[in-house]
Amino acid sequence: SLDFPPAITHPEHYYGFIGVAIAFQIVFLIIARNPVRYRLMIIPSVIEKFSFAIAIIILYLQDRVPTILLGFGLMDLSLGILFIIAFLKTPNDL
Repeated sequence: SLDFPPAITHPEHYYGFIGVAIAFQIVFLIIARNPVRYRLMIIPSVIEKFSFAIAIIILYLQDRVPTILLGFGLMDLSLGILFIIAFLKTPNDL
């Protein structure tokens, strides 16, 4: 069932994902402290946001994830778009 998927068969993927997710939350905080200095870090941040959003949208259209995950995917899509706007509006002081 979609609400109760099978147990995780590869815990290294799960814990690896958690580690990357936490690392990127720290990256977001670093960017927020000095967006001009860390402007180029916005590019991988956009990729991080869009990779999840696109995957969830496709999985939802295939009826493979519940609707609540679509909501989280759309939030990440929105944040990715905001990152693009921030990148374009932040001066390039290199």
